[in-house]
Amino acid sequence: MFDTLSERLSTVFDRLRGRGALSEDDVRGAMREVRIALLEADVALPVVREFVDRATEHAVGQQVLRSVTPGQQVVKIVNDALVEMLGAEEADLALDVTPPAIIMVVGLQGSGKTTSTAKLAKRLKGKEGKKVLMASLDVQRPAAQEQLAVLGRQADVATLPIVPGQQPVDITRRAMQAARLQGYDVLMLDTAGRLSVDQALMDEMKAVAAEASPHEILLVADAMTGQDAVNTARIFSEEVPLTGVVLTRMDGDARGGAALSMRAVTGRPIKFAGVGEGLDAIEPFSPSRVAGRILGMGDIVSLVEKAQENIQAEEAEALAAKMAKGKFDLNDLRMQLQQMQRMGGLGALAGMMPGMGKLKGQVDQVDGSGKLLNRMDAIVGSMTVKERAKPELLNAKRKIRVAKGSGTTVQEVNKLLKMHQEMANAMKKIRKMGGLGKLAAMFGGGGMKDAMGALPADFAKGLPGPGGSGGGLPGLGGQPPFIKPKKRK
Repeated sequence: MFDTLSERLSTVFDRLRGRGALSEDDVRGAMREVRIALLEADVALPVVREFVDRATEHAVGQQVLRSVTPGQQVVKIVNDALVEMLGAEEADLALDVTPPAIIMVVGLQGSGKTTSTAKLAKRLKGKEGKKVLMASLDVQRPAAQEQLAVLGRQADVATLPIVPGQQPVDITRRAMQAARLQGYDVLMLDTAGRLSVDQALMDEMKAVAAEASPHEILLVADAMTGQDAVNTARIFSEEVPLTGVVLTRMDGDARGGAALSMRAVTGRPIKFAGVGEGLDAIEPFSPSRVAGRILGMGDIVSLVEKAQENIQAEEAEALAAKMAKGKFDLNDLRMQLQQMQRMGGLGALAGMMPGMGKLKGQVDQVDGSGKLLNRMDAIVGSMTVKERAKPELLNAKRKIRVAKGSGTTVQEVNKLLKMHQEMANAMKKIRKMGGLGKLAAMFGGGGMKDAMGALPADFAKGLPGPGGSGGGLPGLGGQPPFIKPKKRK
């Protein structure tokens, strides 16, 4: 998300960072480029004007022009302005009420409303331990109620039984009664949509809202529609008291105009962002984290959270024990590849790491559909148990067999083996330095340069870069000591 905008802004700020001093003309010139970048990202014109004026006012102040690092100061000012434009703070759902907390979901057809309802319900059940009931009030779209029931089974969340012929207000009344009697913490009402905003839709929404008195009314909008999503949100907010917005397809929105305009234009916070098709692909919208990603500062907090969710404790402990002995075979490499896949793939990881925003574009270009990790996993999967434990057994004839079995080439098999060898050598270096505990102490005590100096020079070329050459992401030889994985249930 925000790839195009991030690339443009990175170019602007790289030029500022490269100068020892900035004049007022330098700052104003940079802000003009920021204005153009935001307009090209489909951000609403009034929002762009206000943003650039506020940022320029701070950036041409004496504290920046006389700063030791004026370029970095300008970046910080733009970052703060971005955070403020996106909503300043993360907005939570109002669940601290007498149960059941009622969440009403509204939006146009095709925006992903029903799927988002199921995603939120699964998140509330899994991450917050809530007992959730979903009810479909959509009697307009064929099979809409059956769709929510299917998603409910996939997410392991209860859905209200379907009674043919019932109208939305009657379904609402029945859902509220069921939620109270059966002790549900949260009731989610998936309302009907339309292809466009019309009076019948608004009247139906108002009737349901009057009956349910919901604690949250969330509008689901498609981020890919840009300013249309913002205009839709404005119209809905005038008719019903929206409490927040869920933006879907954020992962496919390279411009980001809807996200950047939504809060400023409607006054409603973006509470969640849909970032994929799976029922787990939804995350809270954090203005500070999003601003960091846009400006190429990365998002380490999200990276650690993903690691906590996806790295299994037993796997990590077993690998740590082997690493302590300086051992690292192809089974361990495969485990690392699978962990990266569960965390969203190479592109997602690159986008969250500080200073690697430009690398993300290269990774997406080479591995846009996430096939690289799958191919590498297939190569290891085509080896025998003995070959994975002892890669040195892989002679020319065996490599040909592995390549044919995995649908790859011998050259790709060789690259994978080279990457494994470099990572194994790094593990031995770490062992000679006193193991992971001592290495962690060096990192914490400011000895990072010393620690990295002990690693092989080619260690950072672990994964193939563009064109099949080295220079990609570093191989992950084990989880960082600060990540505490969750125990497998």
